[in-house]
Amino acid sequence: MKRRHFTQASLILAAGSWMTSALAQSWTDKPIKWTLSQPPGSGPDNVARILSDRLAKLWGQAVVIDNKPGGQNTIGALAAARSAPDGGTFYFATTAALITNPLLFKNLPYDTAKDFVPVAFIARSPFALLVKGDSTIASLDDLIAKSKASAGKLSLGNEGPRTFSGMIARLFNARAGAGANLVAYANVGQGTTDLMGGHVDAMVADLASTAPLVRQGKLRILATTSAKRVQGWENVPALSEKLPGFDMVGWFAVVAPTGTPAAAIERSNRDINALLADKEVADRIASIGPLVDSSMNLEAVGAFLRSESARWQSITKEIGVLPE
Repeated sequence: MKRRHFTQASLILAAGSWMTSALAQSWTDKPIKWTLSQPPGSGPDNVARILSDRLAKLWGQAVVIDNKPGGQNTIGALAAARSAPDGGTFYFATTAALITNPLLFKNLPYDTAKDFVPVAFIARSPFALLVKGDSTIASLDDLIAKSKASAGKLSLGNEGPRTFSGMIARLFNARAGAGANLVAYANVGQGTTDLMGGHVDAMVADLASTAPLVRQGKLRILATTSAKRVQGWENVPALSEKLPGFDMVGWFAVVAPTGTPAAAIERSNRDINALLADKEVADRIASIGPLVDSSMNLEAVGAFLRSESARWQSITKEIGVLPE
C-alpha cells in the first residue's frame, strides 16, 4: 500500500515537472519582449525594468524592454497590437494608451478592446501640481487665488490638451474656478526645464518623472492629484482635500495581443502579482513614484479597465474634450 501511494505521488510530481518543463519549452524558451510607449529613463520605463529584471531570473529567460515612444502612445501601442500573439510580446501600458486615447482620437490606429487582453495591473501613478523650488507660490490655495486674481496670466504647464496631464490641468481649472493659462509642452522634460527656468509658473506632471527633482529641491509639490495623500509624500495635501472627489491618478497595466496563449497570460499574471507582493520590489517602485496597492487576478484587471473607461467618458464630457 505504501509503495503504491509512493508511486502515485511520484507520478503526480513527475506530471507537475513535465507540465512546468512543457510550459518553459512552449513559452519561455525565447526572450520575452515588453513594449513601452515611453523613452528609456521615463517613469514607466524605470518601473518596467525593475519587474523585467526579476522576471528574467524567475523565468530563466531575458525580458527585453522595447521602447517605442511618440505619437501620444500610438507608436508603441500599435507595434504591440500587431505583434504575433505567441506569448513573446506584452505591452506595458499607461492609462492614456488604454483608456483616454480611445476617447480622444477618432482615427486611433489600434482598438484597445479588440487588440489587447488583460494580463496584470502594476501600480497607480500619482500626478502632482508643482512649482519651482523657490517659487513665491506658497501653497495650493495661493496658486488658486493668484490664478483667479489675474485670469490667463498665471501659466500652468502640461503635456497638451489630449494628454493625461493636460486633462488634469483642465479639470483643475474647471473645478477650482481657476483661470490658469494652460501651456502645452511636447514632454515632461521640456516642461520641467521651463518650470525650473521660471518660464512657466506651475506644472502638472507625474511623480515618477519629477520626484528626483523634488528631492533635490529644484521643484516643490503643492498637491497630488489623488483622492488621498500619497505614501511617502504624506506632508503634501491631496487635491481632493480642496476639491472633494478629485481623483486623477494614472496607472500602469500589462496587456497582451489578442490571441496570446492562456498559459502565458495566466503565468505572467501569477508571477507579476507575486513580485508586486514582495515588499522590496514594492518599495523600489514607490521610490520612483508609483504605488503598488493592490493585486488583481485576470478577471479583476478586466473589470478595472472597463470601470476606468466608463469613468473617463464622464470626465471628458465634463471638461468638454471631444474626439478629433
